Amino acid sequence: MAYQSIRLFGKKIITLIMTLFLVSVAAFLAFQIIPGDVVTAILGTEATPEREEQLREELGLNDPPLVRYTHWIGGVLKGDFGRSYRYSKSMNEMMPVAELIGDKLPVTLWLAVLSVLLIIVVSIPLGVFWVRSKNRILDAVLNVLTQTTMAVPSFFLGILVTYFFGMVLKWFTPGGYVSYRDDFAGFLRYLIFPAISVALPKIAMTARFLRNSMLTEQSQDYVRTARSKGCSSRRIMYGHVLRNALMPVITFLGMIIAEIVAGSIVVEQVFGLPGVGRLLISSISNRDFPVVEILILYITAVVIIVYFWVDMLYRVINPQISKQ
Repeated sequence: MAYQSIRLFGKKIITLIMTLFLVSVAAFLAFQIIPGDVVTAILGTEATPEREEQLREELGLNDPPLVRYTHWIGGVLKGDFGRSYRYSKSMNEMMPVAELIGDKLPVTLWLAVLSVLLIIVVSIPLGVFWVRSKNRILDAVLNVLTQTTMAVPSFFLGILVTYFFGMVLKWFTPGGYVSYRDDFAGFLRYLIFPAISVALPKIAMTARFLRNSMLTEQSQDYVRTARSKGCSSRRIMYGHVLRNALMPVITFLGMIIAEIVAGSIVVEQVFGLPGVGRLLISSISNRDFPVVEILILYITAVVIIVYFWVDMLYRVINPQISKQ
């Protein structure tokens, strides 16, 4: 068993490394063939040919693509992600990509933490309650509410949250973002409302998914067998049905977590959050390729790592998978 676990872990790590390598190659090559000139985007159309050539040499753009990729990926492996084309620390010094992303990443990560906590704390009890409820009116109400919440676009939901909590109840100041460096408690208070905007559609999806999964499990033979043996409804519900129903829900939650940690682009834009998602959009618009390439690797790594832990959690919940 220990040998199988080590072998599985090794295969997953190799897959992660190979995937990141292939994505890095694809991302680098993609930005070499798309139309447009980085130097013109940086200097504008009024720059002299001499200045353009000087900047190309400084950025290494005159080197062959293979040489540039080797230098770039070698720097990434050493923790040097290069320097931004658009952001600068001073007039003559471009900002390191690592420093730029490091300043934005805590915003996205804390937004993800609050959102995921809301999703798990609300959706799982709601899904169980929905299954156990025998009230047809309540079932219809929950069905309409969840469908409506799932259908509302994220940007519009963010606007509704801003209007209701910010302008009507005045629980926060719309656009009044507080940096985590200045006031961490105020930073978290402000993030609660973007987190609600991110979490609400996911809560509706997860609750419905869990409900349908539990209803399917309740019709299985092992439930009838457990009842015939005199097991209580509570024990069957929480000891058997819920445990088995969580298996597909965990995969779904993994997808949600990866999506949120990768960056909630729309919500960050609506609430004016300086997170990774907003940085990605601005960097694409400004053709800031060093930043975009690292963010693509970051998103890829997040997805792979989340699914790795989902797979490990599968094996904890259902040890039979480890024997396959």
